[in-house]
Amino acid sequence: MASRPNFPQNPMPPQPRFNPQGTPMRQFPPQGYPVTPQRPGYAPSPQMTQMQGTPRMGMSGGGIARPQGGMHPHPYSAMHRGMSPAMQAAIDRKRQMQQDSRTMHMNKAKKKKKIADKILSQRVRDLVPESQAYMDLLSFERKLDSTIMRKRLDIQEALKRPMKQKRKLRIFISNTFYPAKPDVEDGDDSIASWELRVEGRLLEDGSSKSSDPSKGKRKFSTFFKSLVIELDKDLYGPDNHLVEWHRTQSTNETDGFQVKRPGDRNVKCTVLLMLDYQPMQFKLDPRLARLLGVHTQTRPVIINALWQYIKTHKLQDKHEREYINCDKYLQQIFQVTRMKFAEIPQRLHALLMPPDPIVINHMITVEGPDAAKKTACYDIDVEVDDTLKQQMSSFLLSTQSQQEIQSLDNKIHETVETINQLKTNREFLLCFAKDPQEFINNWLVSQTRDLKTMTDVVGNPEEERHADYYYQPWAQEAVCRYFYGKVQQRRVELEQALGIRNA
Repeated sequence: MASRPNFPQNPMPPQPRFNPQGTPMRQFPPQGYPVTPQRPGYAPSPQMTQMQGTPRMGMSGGGIARPQGGMHPHPYSAMHRGMSPAMQAAIDRKRQMQQDSRTMHMNKAKKKKKIADKILSQRVRDLVPESQAYMDLLSFERKLDSTIMRKRLDIQEALKRPMKQKRKLRIFISNTFYPAKPDVEDGDDSIASWELRVEGRLLEDGSSKSSDPSKGKRKFSTFFKSLVIELDKDLYGPDNHLVEWHRTQSTNETDGFQVKRPGDRNVKCTVLLMLDYQPMQFKLDPRLARLLGVHTQTRPVIINALWQYIKTHKLQDKHEREYINCDKYLQQIFQVTRMKFAEIPQRLHALLMPPDPIVINHMITVEGPDAAKKTACYDIDVEVDDTLKQQMSSFLLSTQSQQEIQSLDNKIHETVETINQLKTNREFLLCFAKDPQEFINNWLVSQTRDLKTMTDVVGNPEEERHADYYYQPWAQEAVCRYFYGKVQQRRVELEQALGIRNA
C-alpha cells in the first residue's frame, strides 16, 4: 500500500497469532490511526452491504481478521461501537428535539398558509384577467372582517358597563271591603274586614313592543328590595300596625302583595317602597349633592362627578399631582385643606347614605256607597336592563353565522387549491411540449433528489454501483481501519477473558 502522510512507516514487531498454522498476517500498529475527516456523502450500496466476507489468502476460516457477516455500512463506524449509553441517549434526545422542532415549524407554516390560501398567484391572474374581480372581493372581505372584529371588541367593552334605561312602573293600590254577615255566627264572615292589594306592571313603549314577546314578564317584586305598609297605630296598636317584606336569597318572586285586616272604618296607610338598584346607588350628603348636582347615583358616577369638579376648578396640585387642594366648599365637606386622590373613596364613604324610599300615602276607604272596591294608580321611574344589551350579547354568542362563513371559506380554499393544481399541471405539460428531452432529464434529477430525501439515503447509490468507486485512495485506508477495529475489539475480549481466568 502506498505510503501516506502521518502514516506509521515502521510498525511494531509481529505478535503471536491466534492461528499459528496459517500464513502470518501483516500487523497493524497498536496505536490508533490519525483521525481524518469523513468523506462527505459516503455510504456503501446495499449490494456491498449484503456481501459476505471471504477468507484472505493464507488465512483459515477461523481467523479473526475475516469479517463476520456483511461489511460495515461505514468505514469509520467501527470506532463508534464503544460509545457510552449516556452519549447515545444524548444523541437520541437531540434527534427527538429536532423532530419536534420540525413538527412545530410545519404546524406554524400550516396556520400561516391558511391566511394566504385564498389568494390567487400572479401567474393565474395574468392568465385569467377576470380573476381581478375576485381579488377585489377578497380585499373588501378583509376590510369587512377588520371592521366586524373592531365592533365586537367595542361591544365587549360596552357590555362591561351597566346599560340601563328608564321605564315607567305603574303601581295599583286597591282595597276591597267585606261587610259582616249577620246570619253567620262564627267564622271570618261574621266580622267586617278589608283587603289591601299592591300590584304593578311596566308600561309598554315603542322599544318594549318591538322586543321578544315570548320572553316572560318581570315579576313586580323584583323591582324592590323591601316593602313596608304602615297602618294607623291608633286603630291596630303598636304591635300590629306594620306589615313588612324584605328580600332574601330564598325569596320567591311574586306579582303583588296582599294584606287583610278586620275593620269597618277608613284607615290611613303609608306604603314605603325601597327600589332594588343594580348596581347599587347611594344618596349624597346634601352639601355635596348641591355642589356636584347629583342626588342619588352609583359610586363610580359620583367619583367621576367629583373629578370633573376638581378639573373644572383646577384644584389638582401643579407640583404634586397626586394631591388635591380643596377650595372652601370641599373644605367644609371633607374637613381638610389637602388630600390625596387615593383618599377620595374612603372620605366619600361617610357622605354616602342609602337612597330614600318611595312613599305613597293611601286611604283605605270602607265607608260610603262605593266602598266595595277602590283602586288608585301611581307611576314611578325605574331602571331596567336595556334591551340592546341582550341583543349585543346574542350577537357575541351566536355561532350560526360563524359556521356558515367557515363553510364558505373551506369551499373557497378548495377551489383555489384546485386552481393552483391545474396551473401546475399546465406548466408541467407546457414545459414537456417545449423540450421533451431536457424536461425528462430535469424531471428525473428532481425525482431522484426527492427519493433520496424521502428514504434518507446518504451518498450517491448510483456511483456506488460501479467498481471504480472502490478504487479511490480512501478505500484502502477505510478497509484498514475496519480490520484494525475488529482486531482491537477481539483483543479486548480475550484480555478480559484471560483476566477473569487468572483471577
